[in-house]
Amino acid sequence: MMGVPVTGPSYIYGDNMSVINNTQRPESTLKKKNNSICYHAIRESVAMGESLMGHIRTEDNLADLMTKVTFGAKRQRLVQGILLDIFDEFK
Repeated sequence: MMGVPVTGPSYIYGDNMSVINNTQRPESTLKKKNNSICYHAIRESVAMGESLMGHIRTEDNLADLMTKVTFGAKRQRLVQGILLDIFDEFK
């Protein structure tokens, strides 16, 4: 779309295992209405091999830094995952 050639599938990571299962397994049933908004588009994309869904633990999810209020050690660990030298390790 923007003129950038993409070879291979796009990787999509999420920390909600039920959503990951719904997009990867055709036999799974969708139980929540809010998940059905983009459900068919994602399922088709996975079926065609354009994208691959993967699970990431919520402790390692760097997106939580921008979407949730985090404090203390969890915030420090997430910030260090993005900006490697922002915290002094020798406190």
